[in-house]
Amino acid sequence: MNLCVLLAVLLAAPAASAGIVDDVVGALARNNFVAADQYIRSYQKSRGVTPEMTVALSWVARANLEQHKYAEAEKYARQTYDLSLEQLKKRPLDREPKLPTALGAAIEVEANVLAATGKRSEAITYLQDQLQTYSASSIRTRIQKNINLLTMEGKPAPALERVTLPKGKPVLLFFWAHWCPDCKWEAPILAQLKAEYAPKGLTIIAPTQKYGYIAGGVEAPPEIEVRYIEQVRRGYYSAVIDVPAPVSEQNFLRYGASTTPTLVLVDRAGIVRLYHPGAMSYPELRAQIVRMLSSGT
Repeated sequence: MNLCVLLAVLLAAPAASAGIVDDVVGALARNNFVAADQYIRSYQKSRGVTPEMTVALSWVARANLEQHKYAEAEKYARQTYDLSLEQLKKRPLDREPKLPTALGAAIEVEANVLAATGKRSEAITYLQDQLQTYSASSIRTRIQKNINLLTMEGKPAPALERVTLPKGKPVLLFFWAHWCPDCKWEAPILAQLKAEYAPKGLTIIAPTQKYGYIAGGVEAPPEIEVRYIEQVRRGYYSAVIDVPAPVSEQNFLRYGASTTPTLVLVDRAGIVRLYHPGAMSYPELRAQIVRMLSSGT
């Protein structure tokens, strides 16, 4: 397993960072699954089951999934899920930030194991059931993301709030967050693609949302955060400042944009041709646009 990838994802989820999590992720980065398991067992023996421990357990599930060890991935995902439910008897899911990370990862891994082992319809049903169960929680968007990964491509694009998808034009949706470094890395790529393909009809729309804070994690009311979002746009996205950037939490829920950036390509007929949580390089994204345009859709 790639150490840089693991640590990058860990740093992107600060709520998950704790001593046991760091130990387990470090062991997994060295491909030492035995040590990772021993860290968890030792921690549980001395401190019992905690949200931090369930997050660490979820990392073992994710690491096994990445290496296509589906039986092990499922085992650790179910352990994470069951231990999360035990803790939910003591506290609401969103009372603290670590438990949603663990439970969301467990659901994600379980669904991916089902899909990877030829049980795609069962995976979709499972995710839809979980979405109904946790529709009022912070993991709703993450569950929707996994449903979209299995179902969205080839289907009509959901409507957006505060902006209308143009009819008869190809569209690139760029879901971003003001705090997101990968989104800022994508900015010059968007500018280059806009210069190349806007003359051919490509429209870029950049939905974002409020998170309740501004730079440095300082809590902020909506009106201040909206002004800060515009400041970030002008500072980092000046080359595409004319691109519509609707601010709406509903758009993120609908498109399952729990990962930023999330990139979505919609063809002239309004059909989703690409749904991609995470950054894409210029060659990768350009190839997808060329493929969509060359298909005549």
